[in-house]
Amino acid sequence: MINNQEIFETIKMIQDQNLDIRTITMGISLLDCADSDIDKSCEKIYNKIKRLAKNLVAVGEEIATKYGIPIINKRISVTPIAMLLGVSGGDPIKYAKTLDKVAEELNVNFIGGYSALVQKGFSAGDLELINSIPEALTVTSRVCSSVNVGSTRAGINMDAVKTMGQQILKCAELTKDDNCVAASKLVVFCNAVEDNPFMAGAFHGVGEADCVLNVGVSGPGVVRAAISNAPDDADLTEIAEIIKKTAFKITRMGQLVGSEAAEKLNVEFGIVDLSLAPTPAVGDSVAHILEEIGLEMCGAYGTTACLAMLNDAVKKGGVMASSRVGGLSGAFIPVTEDAGMIDAARDGSLTLTKLEAMTAVCSVGLDMIVIPGDTSAEVISGIIADEAAIGMVNSKTTAVRLIPAIGKKEGEELVFGGLFGEGPIMKINQKSPAKFINRGGQIPAPLQSLKN
Repeated sequence: MINNQEIFETIKMIQDQNLDIRTITMGISLLDCADSDIDKSCEKIYNKIKRLAKNLVAVGEEIATKYGIPIINKRISVTPIAMLLGVSGGDPIKYAKTLDKVAEELNVNFIGGYSALVQKGFSAGDLELINSIPEALTVTSRVCSSVNVGSTRAGINMDAVKTMGQQILKCAELTKDDNCVAASKLVVFCNAVEDNPFMAGAFHGVGEADCVLNVGVSGPGVVRAAISNAPDDADLTEIAEIIKKTAFKITRMGQLVGSEAAEKLNVEFGIVDLSLAPTPAVGDSVAHILEEIGLEMCGAYGTTACLAMLNDAVKKGGVMASSRVGGLSGAFIPVTEDAGMIDAARDGSLTLTKLEAMTAVCSVGLDMIVIPGDTSAEVISGIIADEAAIGMVNSKTTAVRLIPAIGKKEGEELVFGGLFGEGPIMKINQKSPAKFINRGGQIPAPLQSLKN
């Protein structure tokens, strides 16, 4: 039961502290849409998504109006398309255009799942889909793509890592006249999860039910406000407790919205992803939470420790509020999407080296980072390999979403607008790892993979 005090607290969080439901994401299995004829497969995909998600946006708006809770995005995730391509063969761009068409007709913000899972090698359809990603993200507006190149159980597929460095660069080059936007819709994962509702990395895992409704909740401003009300002499144990209690309240709201949306749509309720996903809006920053805890600026020594505490407390509060916490659930650190991190990157306090250290303890990884446009594909692959190694060894999800700013240099700016925000082109180490990357093969799974 939710009492009056909780209702008033939630109203204040929404009005003054940027609390929102960042997304309701319908996950749809397309396994029954596989066909040896690619055109028939596309037709099945279109019809199934249209049938199941036809009321997704309307239900989201209805619940938002009923409870006064902003639901920012309505999204769809689907079975990794490489699996269907392996059956049908043909031009994978047909799948991308089908997904984009149905997403536009349903008026959802994004559709994720133009994806491949290649952590241990390539199967039928994988390479064809991966090589088509730059074109697919250029000719569509709502399609998002992801590739999983490693896992704790499998190790890291370095052939895939090499290829993804090339694909990220091609994405940027093909959309250089549009702020290299295609690269912002592509994520490279290690240990990707099957129930992630957040873009650009969402896909519907093969272990999921036929159709589920997942919810992503976000409230960096709420957490910061709660910490700001603590006494200046409060110790870190008390601060962690405040974060945990705040996360509990946020998750309860997500549980309420997700359960009701799933019931209205007549699908299974999946998970609540309690991720502190920032925006460029003032008061909606993960970096500002870390500064409220006691850092002069995000990136200062102590940042990784603060982020570790924040991430852990968020998870603990979430699992106390719901038995269906899943997805990524923690703190995101997308540089261009976080007002505090934008400022810290411009100042030089926040560097790529520090961000890499932070990814060892946060939810995802090197996210929405703008790099010089003349960066080589091998350097990008090296960044992917380092991040995948952190995920593999620590049994956690890590990811890379880099935007090479074609024609621009370190210190210049790239402006996306909206949730993607803006940010400076960050300095990176341009020393070449080409010989290492070109060796290819598989980095073997670490010893901790042998858990049976």
